[in-house]
Amino acid sequence: MRGRGIFLLPNLFTTSALFAGFYAIVASIHGHFEGAAIAIFVAMVLDGVDGRIARMTNTQSAFGAEYDSLADMVSFGVAPAILAYEWLLHETGKLGFLAAFVYTSAAALRLARFNSQAATTDKKFFKGLPSPASAAVVAGFIWCGHEYGFQGSSVVVALTFIVTVLCGALMVSNIRYYSFKDLNLRGRVPFVMVLAVVLSFGLISLHPPTILMLGFLSYACSGPIITLNQLQRRRRERRGGRSGRDVA
Repeated sequence: MRGRGIFLLPNLFTTSALFAGFYAIVASIHGHFEGAAIAIFVAMVLDGVDGRIARMTNTQSAFGAEYDSLADMVSFGVAPAILAYEWLLHETGKLGFLAAFVYTSAAALRLARFNSQAATTDKKFFKGLPSPASAAVVAGFIWCGHEYGFQGSSVVVALTFIVTVLCGALMVSNIRYYSFKDLNLRGRVPFVMVLAVVLSFGLISLHPPTILMLGFLSYACSGPIITLNQLQRRRRERRGGRSGRDVA
């Protein structure tokens, strides 16, 4: 009996993302921090493409979902942690080792929780900072620091520690982040949307490390803001319900 095959196209993109993550690890070990950070961003783009390709071509499979999670663990869990450790965290000794491990374990827990709750959670929001966005914050921060030559500053060492640990904490938190999964890429969009995409690419081309870091840092900060707004809205609804019952 011949076994069932796998779909080539989406898994080809997943393999490419895995290769980019592995390259980022090797580049970090050899001190090529800029190339490692760029490779993590490349892996993030490829990771975003493979799922949409699978849905558009109707080639989703359980194998593809598991393979994608394993590739994400390498590209967005292990690679950013090693990049941060090899860049500056190793100067703090065991604390740097602990920060890198906390980030890696948080990424693993984030992916495990996402896989186990994928069928029951709201598709419009993520629970916790997505691992690709978290990796983009860490990689963008290190890319900027390397670009501006901030390696010798003790303040930057402390900031690297804080950013690494904080991104790990946000991944395993219950903070909600907008998933952008309700965007319809097949349908028609206003001309302004096309113009916004063109302007975004132009803005990134001005200075990629700074713009990318600020963009993903803004996304990381958007989760707490969304969560606080939702909590305040629920409190107002509860107060309104209580006042209505008191009047009745």
